[in-house]
Amino acid sequence: MFFKKNIFILALAFFSATLFAQKDSTDVKIKGDINFTEGIYDPLAPSKAAFYSAIFPGMGQIYNKKYWKAPIVWAALAVPAYYYQINNQEYKRYRTAYKLRKNGLQDEFTDDDGVSSVSLTTLETAQEQLSENRDMSLLSGVIIYILQIVEASVNAHLLQFNTDDTISFKPALIMDPIRIETPTLGLTIKYNF
Repeated sequence: MFFKKNIFILALAFFSATLFAQKDSTDVKIKGDINFTEGIYDPLAPSKAAFYSAIFPGMGQIYNKKYWKAPIVWAALAVPAYYYQINNQEYKRYRTAYKLRKNGLQDEFTDDDGVSSVSLTTLETAQEQLSENRDMSLLSGVIIYILQIVEASVNAHLLQFNTDDTISFKPALIMDPIRIETPTLGLTIKYNF
Protein backbone atom coordinates (compact mmCIF):
# COMPACT_ATOMS: atom_id res chain seq x y z
CA MET A 1 0.00 0.00 0.00
CA PHE A 2 2.86 2.36 0.88
CA PHE A 3 4.49 1.68 -2.49
CA LYS A 4 1.25 2.45 -4.38
CA LYS A 5 0.85 5.77 -2.55
CA ASN A 6 4.38 6.83 -3.44
CA ILE A 7 3.90 5.94 -7.10
CA PHE A 8 0.59 7.80 -7.19
CA ILE A 9 2.10 10.92 -5.59
CA LEU A 10 5.11 10.80 -7.90
CA ALA A 11 2.90 10.39 -10.99
CA LEU A 12 0.61 13.21 -9.84
CA ALA A 13 3.59 15.50 -9.26
CA PHE A 14 5.04 14.64 -12.68
CA PHE A 15 1.80 15.28 -14.55
CA SER A 16 0.89 18.41 -12.61
CA ALA A 17 4.26 19.96 -13.44
CA THR A 18 3.43 19.75 -17.15
CA LEU A 19 -0.06 21.27 -16.88
CA PHE A 20 -0.54 24.97 -17.46
CA ALA A 21 -4.03 26.33 -16.93
CA GLN A 22 -3.28 29.89 -17.98
CA LYS A 23 -0.79 31.72 -20.10
CA ASP A 24 0.63 35.05 -19.15
CA SER A 25 -0.36 37.72 -21.64
CA THR A 26 3.25 38.85 -22.12
CA ASP A 27 3.96 35.89 -24.42
CA VAL A 28 2.18 37.48 -27.40
CA LYS A 29 3.96 36.81 -30.68
CA ILE A 30 3.24 39.05 -33.64
CA LYS A 31 3.72 37.78 -37.16
CA GLY A 32 3.77 40.08 -40.15
CA ASP A 33 2.31 43.57 -40.09
CA ILE A 34 -0.42 42.92 -37.53
CA ASN A 35 -0.94 45.65 -34.94
CA PHE A 36 -2.07 43.75 -31.88
CA THR A 37 -2.57 45.95 -28.83
CA GLU A 38 -4.66 43.64 -26.65
CA GLY A 39 -3.09 41.38 -24.07
CA ILE A 40 -0.39 43.79 -22.96
CA TYR A 41 0.33 43.32 -19.29
CA ASP A 42 -0.12 46.55 -17.36
CA PRO A 43 1.24 46.17 -13.81
CA LEU A 44 -0.33 49.47 -12.73
CA ALA A 45 -3.90 48.54 -13.72
CA PRO A 46 -4.79 46.92 -10.36
CA SER A 47 -3.42 49.85 -8.39
CA LYS A 48 -5.30 52.31 -10.62
CA ALA A 49 -8.54 50.38 -10.12
CA ALA A 50 -8.01 50.34 -6.35
CA PHE A 51 -7.17 54.06 -6.33
CA TYR A 52 -10.27 54.95 -8.34
CA SER A 53 -12.44 52.82 -6.04
CA ALA A 54 -10.95 54.49 -2.99
CA ILE A 55 -11.66 57.98 -4.33
CA PHE A 56 -15.20 57.23 -5.53
CA PRO A 57 -16.85 53.88 -4.77
CA GLY A 58 -17.71 52.00 -7.97
CA MET A 59 -15.22 53.92 -10.10
CA GLY A 60 -12.71 51.03 -10.04
CA GLN A 61 -15.39 48.70 -11.38
CA ILE A 62 -16.11 51.21 -14.15
CA TYR A 63 -12.35 51.43 -14.86
CA ASN A 64 -12.33 47.62 -15.24
CA LYS A 65 -15.26 47.95 -17.69
CA LYS A 66 -17.56 45.99 -15.40
CA TYR A 67 -20.28 48.63 -15.56
CA TRP A 68 -22.96 46.40 -14.04
CA LYS A 69 -21.05 46.19 -10.74
CA ALA A 70 -21.09 49.94 -10.03
CA PRO A 71 -24.83 50.16 -9.15
CA ILE A 72 -24.42 47.12 -6.91
CA VAL A 73 -21.59 48.87 -5.05
CA TRP A 74 -23.63 52.06 -4.72
CA ALA A 75 -26.66 50.16 -3.41
CA ALA A 76 -24.50 48.14 -1.02
CA LEU A 77 -23.06 51.36 0.42
CA ALA A 78 -26.43 53.15 0.47
CA VAL A 79 -28.05 50.56 2.76
CA PRO A 80 -25.70 51.02 5.75
CA ALA A 81 -25.70 54.80 5.19
CA TYR A 82 -29.50 54.81 5.35
CA TYR A 83 -29.62 52.73 8.53
CA TYR A 84 -26.89 54.82 10.12
CA GLN A 85 -28.94 57.96 9.53
CA ILE A 86 -32.18 56.41 10.85
CA ASN A 87 -30.52 54.97 13.97
CA ASN A 88 -28.69 58.22 14.66
CA GLN A 89 -31.93 60.25 14.45
CA GLU A 90 -33.74 57.87 16.78
CA TYR A 91 -30.77 57.84 19.17
CA LYS A 92 -30.82 61.66 19.37
CA ARG A 93 -34.58 61.60 19.90
CA TYR A 94 -34.37 59.20 22.85
CA ARG A 95 -31.27 60.94 24.22
CA THR A 96 -33.05 64.29 24.27
CA ALA A 97 -36.08 62.74 25.99
CA TYR A 98 -33.81 61.08 28.56
CA LYS A 99 -32.00 64.36 29.36
CA LEU A 100 -35.26 66.28 29.68
CA ARG A 101 -36.80 63.68 31.98
CA LYS A 102 -33.66 63.57 34.16
CA ASN A 103 -33.92 67.34 34.62
CA GLY A 104 -37.61 67.10 35.52
CA LEU A 105 -38.88 68.66 32.29
CA GLN A 106 -41.60 67.40 29.97
CA ASP A 107 -40.41 65.32 26.98
CA GLU A 108 -42.21 64.03 23.89
CA PHE A 109 -43.19 60.77 25.63
CA THR A 110 -44.96 62.58 28.49
CA ASP A 111 -48.59 63.72 28.23
CA ASP A 112 -49.84 67.12 29.35
CA ASP A 113 -51.13 65.45 32.50
CA GLY A 114 -47.60 64.32 33.41
CA VAL A 115 -48.18 60.64 32.57
CA SER A 116 -45.26 59.15 30.67
CA SER A 117 -45.75 56.30 28.19
CA VAL A 118 -42.09 55.27 28.37
CA SER A 119 -40.11 54.69 31.56
CA LEU A 120 -36.66 56.07 32.27
CA THR A 121 -35.03 52.63 32.03
CA THR A 122 -36.71 52.07 28.65
CA LEU A 123 -35.22 55.35 27.43
CA GLU A 124 -31.77 54.20 28.59
CA THR A 125 -32.15 50.78 26.95
CA ALA A 126 -33.38 52.33 23.71
CA GLN A 127 -30.36 54.65 23.64
CA GLU A 128 -27.94 51.76 24.10
CA GLN A 129 -29.60 49.63 21.44
CA LEU A 130 -29.80 52.46 18.92
CA SER A 131 -26.18 53.36 19.59
CA GLU A 132 -25.13 49.76 18.89
CA ASN A 133 -27.22 49.66 15.70
CA ARG A 134 -25.71 52.95 14.55
CA ASP A 135 -22.18 51.69 15.18
CA MET A 136 -22.88 48.41 13.37
CA SER A 137 -24.22 50.33 10.38
CA LEU A 138 -21.04 52.39 10.29
CA LEU A 139 -18.87 49.26 10.57
CA SER A 140 -20.84 47.55 7.79
CA GLY A 141 -20.35 50.56 5.53
CA VAL A 142 -16.59 50.61 6.15
CA ILE A 143 -16.31 46.88 5.45
CA ILE A 144 -18.29 47.18 2.20
CA TYR A 145 -16.14 50.17 1.18
CA ILE A 146 -12.93 48.19 1.72
CA LEU A 147 -14.33 45.10 -0.02
CA GLN A 148 -15.24 47.05 -3.15
CA ILE A 149 -11.67 48.40 -3.32
CA VAL A 150 -10.26 44.88 -3.00
CA GLU A 151 -12.73 43.55 -5.59
CA ALA A 152 -11.72 46.19 -8.14
CA SER A 153 -8.02 45.43 -7.63
CA VAL A 154 -8.43 41.64 -7.87
CA ASN A 155 -10.65 41.98 -10.93
CA ALA A 156 -8.03 44.16 -12.63
CA HIS A 157 -5.41 41.49 -11.90
CA LEU A 158 -7.57 38.70 -13.31
CA LEU A 159 -8.50 40.64 -16.45
CA GLN A 160 -4.86 40.50 -17.57
CA PHE A 161 -4.73 36.72 -17.89
CA ASN A 162 -5.84 34.58 -20.79
CA THR A 163 -8.92 32.71 -19.59
CA ASP A 164 -10.08 31.17 -22.85
CA ASP A 165 -12.65 28.38 -22.79
CA THR A 166 -10.23 26.14 -24.70
CA ILE A 167 -7.81 26.23 -21.78
CA SER A 168 -9.31 23.87 -19.26
CA PHE A 169 -8.73 20.86 -17.09
CA LYS A 170 -11.79 18.64 -16.79
CA PRO A 171 -11.52 15.55 -14.61
CA ALA A 172 -13.84 12.71 -15.63
CA LEU A 173 -14.61 9.22 -14.41
CA ILE A 174 -14.24 6.60 -17.15
CA MET A 175 -15.71 3.19 -16.47
CA ASP A 176 -13.66 0.17 -17.55
CA PRO A 177 -15.95 -2.16 -19.57
CA ILE A 178 -13.74 -5.18 -18.91
CA ARG A 179 -13.67 -4.88 -15.12
CA ILE A 180 -17.20 -3.89 -14.25
CA GLU A 181 -17.19 -5.38 -10.77
CA THR A 182 -13.84 -4.02 -9.58
CA PRO A 183 -13.58 -0.25 -9.73
CA THR A 184 -10.41 1.19 -11.20
CA LEU A 185 -9.00 4.66 -10.91
CA GLY A 186 -7.17 6.39 -13.71
CA LEU A 187 -6.17 9.79 -14.98
CA THR A 188 -6.68 10.97 -18.52
CA ILE A 189 -5.31 14.28 -19.73
CA LYS A 190 -6.42 15.83 -22.99
CA TYR A 191 -4.88 18.90 -24.52
CA ASN A 192 -7.05 20.88 -26.90
CA PHE A 193 -5.31 23.44 -29.08
